Amino acid sequence: MAMASLARRKAYFLTRNISNSHTDALRFSFSLSRGFASSGSDENDVVIIGGGPGGYVAAIKAAQLGLKTTCIEGRGALGGTCLNVGCIPSKALLHSSHMYHEAKHVFANHGVKVSSVEVDLPAMLAQKDTAVKNLTRGVEGLFKKNKVNYVKGYGKFLSPTEVSVDTIDGENTVVKGKHIIVATGSDVKSLPGITIDEKKIVSSTGALSLSDIPKKLIVIGAGYIGLELGSVWGRLGSEVTVVEFASDIVPAMDGEIRKQFQRSLEKQKMKFMLKTKVVSVDSSGDGVKLTVEPAEGGDQTTLEADVVLVSAGRTPFTSGLDLEKIGVETDKAGRILVNERFLTNVSGVYAIGDVIPGPMLAHKAEEDGVACVEFIAGKHGHVDYEKVPGVVYTYPEVASVGKTEEQLKKDGVSYRVGKFPFMANSRAKAIDTVEGMVKILADKETDKILGVHIMSPNAGELIHEAVLAINYDASSEDIARVCHAHPTMSEAIKEAAMATYDKPIHM
Repeated sequence: MAMASLARRKAYFLTRNISNSHTDALRFSFSLSRGFASSGSDENDVVIIGGGPGGYVAAIKAAQLGLKTTCIEGRGALGGTCLNVGCIPSKALLHSSHMYHEAKHVFANHGVKVSSVEVDLPAMLAQKDTAVKNLTRGVEGLFKKNKVNYVKGYGKFLSPTEVSVDTIDGENTVVKGKHIIVATGSDVKSLPGITIDEKKIVSSTGALSLSDIPKKLIVIGAGYIGLELGSVWGRLGSEVTVVEFASDIVPAMDGEIRKQFQRSLEKQKMKFMLKTKVVSVDSSGDGVKLTVEPAEGGDQTTLEADVVLVSAGRTPFTSGLDLEKIGVETDKAGRILVNERFLTNVSGVYAIGDVIPGPMLAHKAEEDGVACVEFIAGKHGHVDYEKVPGVVYTYPEVASVGKTEEQLKKDGVSYRVGKFPFMANSRAKAIDTVEGMVKILADKETDKILGVHIMSPNAGELIHEAVLAINYDASSEDIARVCHAHPTMSEAIKEAAMATYDKPIHM
């Protein structure tokens, strides 16, 4: 089986290379000059509107490929939502709040006695801000290193080759480019009748900078972001209630893993009101009052909170770009339509990341950015959205890649399941973090891995063995026959793989 899998990989690369060689490549003549005008007014090979994960990565990669590149970003700091008010600051607070929770509730179990533990919220927020500042400066340093021209301002299309930029200094300049990439990301999705003031009714941005720990926090939306930020404030002492219209939390998650995950969060005193609709929100008093009712209709009830977090998803951010002026097509959800080369219906105009269909994830946007500029440079890029990992950074974390069991059943695919609980993993037992499991789904006939789902501390790190396996069409036996260091949490992946095609050893 392992040798057969190696042969499959070789065939995969041969097929892909042959396919690519017969694909019509966009070949252009580029200037390799690396001297950039500070205003960006000289013609560029590539212009990127947006300096988030997709945009800044695309800019650096384009420059590395020898293309004269300008990146336009109006925030005044690179990194986009992810680095400034999303992925990075939330992970900083998740880690800090987890340390507090461990010190207060777990340290004693390991013989570490602390007489008094208290939260210094200003210091915690300052650590978060320092991390963000250092990383945004780091990205700007990478721009300088790779000679990417950086224009601070908001851009809009004048034509398919010209972008008018209102700079943050109050000036205006026109940036010209042979190829323009839209990488403006996404914004918080609003709900009818709810006005976000970032004080009592907050988005994820406001939830990262609350001046006080709310006694009661209501989270509208049981997705990744809502559960992560609900976890932060719950650990710090808030009474957290999550209101969700759907019947399940994180609906896209594998059902079996989701049930375990919800039980874990409930043990942490997070409350859930599923199949519940928010009718109205009143913030006129000292706190906030929510009127809710069953999603299918019924009697209304009132909930009270100090702060309400609106976390109902995100929407593509293309406002002010004047896309309609140059005729760029979008779908009903406002996403820019592109082909397999990230090219819109307008020649020379591309789009990547959250503004196009696909997972709204920073790492997906980065891969889009690299592939897009590779196509522009006459090379071959590739991003398979079916093989992009997703992670919920709570405690425990939940990470997944590939298909869920529900999807395989819906598609009529015959499959085998292999599971291994961390309760039977020696490292997990040694460090007393036994909650969770690894679940592997493989094709019943070929043993090709179709999906992997992990719930455990650091699941977001463990998942990448599975991501690599899925991308190279590996079988469960391939993983099972790879030597894993002992004792490690990753041995649970090996054991789950063994359980998929044969039998595990330690269960």
